[in-house]
Amino acid sequence: MRRLFWDYFGPRAAGTAEHFHRHLDAFLAAEGLSGCQTGVEHLGPAHSAAFCDAPHAHCEAIAARLRPRRSGASPPA
Repeated sequence: MRRLFWDYFGPRAAGTAEHFHRHLDAFLAAEGLSGCQTGVEHLGPAHSAAFCDAPHAHCEAIAARLRPRRSGASPPA
C-alpha cells in the first residue's frame, strides 16, 4: 500500500480537502479501483490534505490522472 496526498493550504484548506475527498471517492468508484481507503487529515489551521491508501497496482493510474502532491508508505493498520 502507498499513501497519496493532495495538500491544500490557506483559510479554506479544510473545506477544499473535504470537497476533493468526495471527488476522489467518486473517481475510484467510477474507475473500479477497489481496495483503496480515503480520508482527510487536518494538519494545522491552514493545512489540510485528502489522502488515498492505494494498492501499488492502482498507484500509477491514480497518480497519472489526479496528480498527488506527495506520497509515502501507508501507516500500519
